[in-house]
Amino acid sequence: MSKQSQASKEKSIQRTKTLFEVFLIVAVIAGGGYIIKGINQRSETVGNSTHYAPPEISDEEESATEDETPKVIYENHNVMTKDEFHGNLILVNENYHYYSGDEKLVSITEMNEQKGRTLFSAVDDETNGKMMIVDEVYEPMASMIFDFYEATQLSNIIIYGAYRSKEFQQKLYEDDLAQTGREDSTRVAKAGYSEHESGLAFDFTTYPDYDYQGTGEYAWFTQNCYRYGFIIRYPEGKESITKIQSEPWHFRYVGKPHAYYMTKKNLCLEEYIDMIIKNYYYQSDSHLKFTDDEGQSYEIYFVLADDLTEITTIPVPSGKKFEVSGTNVNGFIVTVYMDGEKSETTTEETIDEDRDNDGQTV
Repeated sequence: MSKQSQASKEKSIQRTKTLFEVFLIVAVIAGGGYIIKGINQRSETVGNSTHYAPPEISDEEESATEDETPKVIYENHNVMTKDEFHGNLILVNENYHYYSGDEKLVSITEMNEQKGRTLFSAVDDETNGKMMIVDEVYEPMASMIFDFYEATQLSNIIIYGAYRSKEFQQKLYEDDLAQTGREDSTRVAKAGYSEHESGLAFDFTTYPDYDYQGTGEYAWFTQNCYRYGFIIRYPEGKESITKIQSEPWHFRYVGKPHAYYMTKKNLCLEEYIDMIIKNYYYQSDSHLKFTDDEGQSYEIYFVLADDLTEITTIPVPSGKKFEVSGTNVNGFIVTVYMDGEKSETTTEETIDEDRDNDGQTV
């Protein structure tokens, strides 16, 4: 082979080698890019499976995330420790005695005359005297009866039971035992253990039959009384808890937030107080939060009474309207109106479909 041919062959081999190396480099780069692309694709967030269902959370358990809820600043509010026995939320039953003596009572008949109201009347008698009620309860009661009239055109409601003295309650209890022959009563509470002694409760009857059962057109009261701050205190199905037979005529004032929640959750007062004390202690991570059907939001929690001192210090959110009520059990329930700002005239009273803790409708 000539030198010229040999040189040509060597150049051809060199070109082939060079082309192969270039091809190999390109192939490595391309392969690396594919691997990197595959890694990136596999590292993207995986969507929820169509077979996955998030766990259900009850409205008492669910709360807003820290980012969604602004930090609340609390300030101290002092109340008399003895006021744990007073307020709209006090529990009075066979286990919890009512400590009476300073009720702010008004005569229902006199208030009707003063206000020019004729849609309902009250039974005044020689034994019990004038039919009285706590002054705070009169206006909500009158408003409820007026709206009932507007809805039904019925004006035959009579209030035949409201405030009772301890002595009068004892007489009623003894009369009931004499009538039934029983050793105890499921219809009349013992003296000292009756809600009527607080002035926060009243009974309805109707003219001319005097037999109010809350049925027919009168079912309006059962369905709407919570809008005015009232509950049916002894509802059907709760007899084992209240120890009193069903009384659709017996209304108890607790305030609109609490009446709303109890009605929507089908809780009697015993169940509601027990729930707040056990689950919504101030120092706990959870307070009861809900929004009523009028769009008002509330935060509710329990503070233990300091029985060793005359004063109990209660933390309350700064700048918010609030109310404090004793429970007659062992402390206070604080109700904060989250949409209402504190004013100089209405900052605290010692004593509206439901939403869960993050504000979503349930």
